[in-house]
Amino acid sequence: MRTLPQHSEIHISIIIPCWNEQRNIENGVLTEIQQYLAGQSYTWEVIIVDDGSTDESRALIEAAIDGLAGFSLLTIPHGGKPVAVWTGIQHARGDIVLFTDMDQSTPIKELDKVLPWYPEGFDVVIGSRGSAREGTSLMRKMGSFIFLNFRRLFLLRTIYDTQCGFKSCRRQAAMATFPHLQYFSQETETAGWKVSAYDVELLYLFDRAGYPIKEVVVEWRNRDRSETKGKEGEMVRYLKESLEMVREIQRVKLSQLRGVYDRRESEQ
Repeated sequence: MRTLPQHSEIHISIIIPCWNEQRNIENGVLTEIQQYLAGQSYTWEVIIVDDGSTDESRALIEAAIDGLAGFSLLTIPHGGKPVAVWTGIQHARGDIVLFTDMDQSTPIKELDKVLPWYPEGFDVVIGSRGSAREGTSLMRKMGSFIFLNFRRLFLLRTIYDTQCGFKSCRRQAAMATFPHLQYFSQETETAGWKVSAYDVELLYLFDRAGYPIKEVVVEWRNRDRSETKGKEGEMVRYLKESLEMVREIQRVKLSQLRGVYDRRESEQ
């Protein structure tokens, strides 16, 4: 079991990736985050990483955080969610980093359930949506059940929900693990909105490295209002996402069997 020391003057860095989130930003989510954090006794920072948005997201963020202490905006070329999160991690100063979605389907107040587990010796604490996912179609609930059981046959048998967009870890664990995601070795360009099931590999790498992981049930209600994440329809988008998740599980398992992770560790 691997544990990491605490030493940062900032307790937690909250990283929010953003790609064409105009409608969600207009919904007042950044105000919600600021109001919650303003009432906390610990030190914090919020790092928003705009992943090359093509709508009004960047301008809206700049206006929303203007004059707000502790908030910052980074702008990068479009590279996908893992790239945006990794960029935030590299700029983070907190001992703990939280990755949370702009739509705040899991509200920031759920940090109250996450942070108490770090003094208990955990280095990774992740949110779980459980089975009651308000605002989710029956089709997606059924798909989640199938995905869960398929994934558990091969990887992370003790983790219920790998895909919840509310994950936290020690920053040092993130710095040691993120660069080894195979997502960063792909040579194809990222175009448009692309769902990535990188969460599976990330949690597998955390577990493999011996970082203690705690999963806690958090509030989740679908609040995503964005209109630019796919116009092909719910069914087509769902099938594409499901196929990508299955491929991710297969890829991680095959890499494990082929010794890819063993070789990477020996090269460190």
